Amino acid sequence: MLVTAAIAISYLDRQTLPVAIAAIQRDITITNTQFSQLQAAFLFAYALMYAGGGKLIDWLGTRRGFLVVMIFWSLACASHGLATGFWMLMISRFLLGMGEGGGFPAATKAVFEWFPVRERATAMGMINAGSAVGSVIAPPAIYAIIANLNWRWVFFLSGAVGLLWAVWWHRAYFAPAEQNAPAQASASPELMHENDLPWFKLFSYQQVLGLVCAKFLSDAAWYFYLFWLPKYLYDARGFDTKQVGYFAWIPYAAAGLGSLLGGWYSSHLLQRGNSLNFSRKLVLGASASVMPVIVFVTQVPVELTVVLFSIAFAGQQSWSTIVMILPTDLFPHRVVGSVAGLIGFGGAMGGVVFSLVAGRMLDSGLGYGKVFAIVGMFHVLAFILILLTIREIRPVEIKL
Repeated sequence: MLVTAAIAISYLDRQTLPVAIAAIQRDITITNTQFSQLQAAFLFAYALMYAGGGKLIDWLGTRRGFLVVMIFWSLACASHGLATGFWMLMISRFLLGMGEGGGFPAATKAVFEWFPVRERATAMGMINAGSAVGSVIAPPAIYAIIANLNWRWVFFLSGAVGLLWAVWWHRAYFAPAEQNAPAQASASPELMHENDLPWFKLFSYQQVLGLVCAKFLSDAAWYFYLFWLPKYLYDARGFDTKQVGYFAWIPYAAAGLGSLLGGWYSSHLLQRGNSLNFSRKLVLGASASVMPVIVFVTQVPVELTVVLFSIAFAGQQSWSTIVMILPTDLFPHRVVGSVAGLIGFGGAMGGVVFSLVAGRMLDSGLGYGKVFAIVGMFHVLAFILILLTIREIRPVEIKL
């Protein structure tokens, strides 16, 4: 519950700018290219901190590490409300990415600490559904705040929610190891670093390389959907802020269902006696197979546009749930946070690259149709890459 709420807050915070962009543009001029640069600033910082955050979580422990990153990103979110120009927004976006980069490595570590293998995919599905909760809440909540106050209060109030969660987390969360051995949290630096493994050695495992590259491809698509869906509805479908508030939450609700369904079905297959390899890869393949429907999004009426986005969002989050749990299936506890961080780094960098490409394509007049034609194939390619680099999902022996 705590971790699910944190992920919901992270997606609420990262959706503030995309949903409020029409209101912000009345005060601050922002082109498509600049909008893509704002998202790239977030994702570049997110990528760096996702990798560094994984190491931080391994070092500080889940409880202290998650507390630090939540406080940081909540203050960064609130700082957007003070912006008077593009560059101030850019700095705030960068700081938000730095903070949020530690969120999913901490979530993955928490799942490892609390759940056995047969239940982890279900647990991660529930946590990943938090991303949908935050994204569902964002459009109508942001519209209501803008209608009654102004766009700056969107960021102030979102930041305040994160700080309240930090108080809750500090009072309520203790990992099983901490409950049984409180002194472990204050272990000597020598003991804490005994099991450190340099990142370059992790990259010597083809499973890590495969997951990082697959995440690069799949998250290039996901972050485009996440950050550009409201703007697409504004630009190509003529929506206003009120209409986006009414309709933009629907694909995110479907994303939550995809998270729950993908995680549950993989655990269900495993509990029925299927191998870990089959249980994970079947869900990954099924999830990737629905993603090309997004190619048709510009060719159908707006009602069907929302349906196609919903299918793609559900497939993406079903996919993401399994990819995020794979580090716990493959690697020992001492490096799970680091591996999860590197995988997230690859995903965020995919988002950086494609966000910039998409902004340039749209400003050059190529149109959304060509952009969707490209992103529709990313998950299929990512699945093929996983099949090639992870022949069997089973524990990997890590040698220090």
